[in-house]
Amino acid sequence: MHIKPALSVFARGLLIPALAWLGLVTAAGAATNAPAAEPIPIERFFQRPALLEAQLSPSGKQLALTTSRGSDRVGLVVIDLASGEAKAMRAASFSDVDITQFAWVGENRLVFSVLDLQAGGAEDRRYAPGLYAVNPDGKDLRQLVRRQGTPFVSNGNSLNRALEWNHVLLHVPLQQDGVTPEEVVVGKMNFGRDQIESVVPIWLNTRSGRIRSFDLNAPPHTVSWMFDSRGEARVAGTLSGGRQALHWRGPGESKWRQLSESDVLNTPFTPSAVDDAGNLYVSFSEGPEGYAVLSRFDFEKGAPLMPALVTTPGFDFSGSLVLDRIGARALGVRVDTDGEQTVWFDAGMKRMQALADEVLPGRVNRLNCRRCGADDMVVLVRSYSDREPGRLYLYEAATQRWQPVSRVLDDVEAKQMATVDLHRIKARDGRDLPVWLTQPPGSKAGQPLPAVVLVHGGPWARGGHWQWDAMAQFLASRGYLVISPEFRGSTGYGSAHYQAGWKQWGQAMQDDVADALLWAQKQGLASDKACIAGASYGGYSALMGLVRHPELYRCGVAWVAVTDPFLLLEGSWWVEDDSNGLARKHMLPQLVGEADKDAEMLKANSPLLQAKQIKAPLLLAFGDADRRVPLAHGERLRAALREAGRPPEWVVYADEAHGWRQVSNQVDFARRVEKFLGQHLLQAGAH
Repeated sequence: MHIKPALSVFARGLLIPALAWLGLVTAAGAATNAPAAEPIPIERFFQRPALLEAQLSPSGKQLALTTSRGSDRVGLVVIDLASGEAKAMRAASFSDVDITQFAWVGENRLVFSVLDLQAGGAEDRRYAPGLYAVNPDGKDLRQLVRRQGTPFVSNGNSLNRALEWNHVLLHVPLQQDGVTPEEVVVGKMNFGRDQIESVVPIWLNTRSGRIRSFDLNAPPHTVSWMFDSRGEARVAGTLSGGRQALHWRGPGESKWRQLSESDVLNTPFTPSAVDDAGNLYVSFSEGPEGYAVLSRFDFEKGAPLMPALVTTPGFDFSGSLVLDRIGARALGVRVDTDGEQTVWFDAGMKRMQALADEVLPGRVNRLNCRRCGADDMVVLVRSYSDREPGRLYLYEAATQRWQPVSRVLDDVEAKQMATVDLHRIKARDGRDLPVWLTQPPGSKAGQPLPAVVLVHGGPWARGGHWQWDAMAQFLASRGYLVISPEFRGSTGYGSAHYQAGWKQWGQAMQDDVADALLWAQKQGLASDKACIAGASYGGYSALMGLVRHPELYRCGVAWVAVTDPFLLLEGSWWVEDDSNGLARKHMLPQLVGEADKDAEMLKANSPLLQAKQIKAPLLLAFGDADRRVPLAHGERLRAALREAGRPPEWVVYADEAHGWRQVSNQVDFARRVEKFLGQHLLQAGAH
């Protein structure tokens, strides 16, 4: 990283004593271009982040951090930036849980939720995160919402009675001039047979614990809300019988008006943001490829205004408006295309972004500011790239001083990491196919590498981003070219690309995965030694890759993988899962197939029923507490492969759900993958 001499003041400043006390400031290190003598330890890729989140207080005079430095648990720390001594205070910490999310409620109060990050992923289904409030100096700690399955812990005040676990934080109003904020908006979730029937907003005082109701007269079956910066409810989303609708109530209005109604898979537009002037910003699909764009909603015409306010050609609009304070217009809009960027409307923030990009070149520099654009502006900069997990810096405009805050991960040197690039190729039927390549450092054109085709889960999600990814970087560190296709059915690349994947599990979706590998081989990037891997749907695709294209893959790795489409679609009295009636009645039949009408298609694309076609070595891994893809998926496929005389390598992680939360399990699984791939891709004669 190059810092201009005039700005090279990282060694001085108010933050250093406080951050050094916390162990947050770490030396940048002198990374070498020479390859390491030994592989980078697995533990560096799958370590617990040293810093999870950082936020400036409304005034910009305090900085709150969630960090595990100096403790076995993630705690909440606040640093007084206005003090000449830069005092650091541990606002809250617990011996049995970690503080995972927090927000400032004005200058002198924070709210936060907790989760046990040292437990397996099964902890998610047993406990709600709860809600707590505390002063920056750690005083007046109050439990506001209980965690499910845990007793209420009194702070000595018999009047402190926390709300039950089915209350969740919905909104924290922005700071208002002349008002001491004490309240946040929580929602009481009311459950039906197998899903949330409604969410009722309530004002909750973070000091007294008292609640007061909204004057809403809300539409029936409202399950989602959107508020302006003052906490006024503006958008209500309803869901009932597979139909969804959006309702609006503008400033000064008492009645709700319906803006749209549709089935759950074909909404005409999606609310993105509201402002205090009564504007509603929505995203919707436009053009033949259906790329999502952002626009204001025209209430007179009942449709989004044209032309669109923000377009991101080649990508769906995905981002948010950047708001500063109550009553102010949006400062800019943050978008994610092949990399994240912020389009600033405010001239002062444009200059600040240019300065940050000059000081920290070649990275995404995400700015969060207080008194944005003013001469005494304070900016928190999260700087990251494909090779850098992230570093945080603080900039004070009044002194033009830059100060380091913390690395996100320790001992990860960017120059030792792989590069990530997005390529656009053509699938066999001519469809545009985005493909992410993670290339080991030092790799050269014309020198093909053994490859791992890493298929993302979802599948109705965007898999790749220009950022550091632990699994892809780990595989690249072992010398593999990592190929990550955004196969049809993936979101983020237009509604046409998304809908082209409907009812295409194991078919055109699988061909896209194969075409990405074939393209990389034709380009001289990938050798003929390749394995296919993935989790959840990605695990399903890994299995179907071995069924459909056995000539391409020498092995497969599938974890928490769907193996039986019929079990996914219909469920079983004997298998507990978390799929609800909405998904099984109104979504999965259209996205995957109907168990009766599409039975033959589903049988032909069932890894379980096609197990005899799987000839290549296979590593299977599951969590015994997974309710998204229950262990039965793995056990049934394992039995079928044994019967076929091809038993897989097999591991089940106790108390883990849909993925591995415990660091020890992440490391253990990565070690198994390293050994497995080494045997089948790297050893002489492997095939």
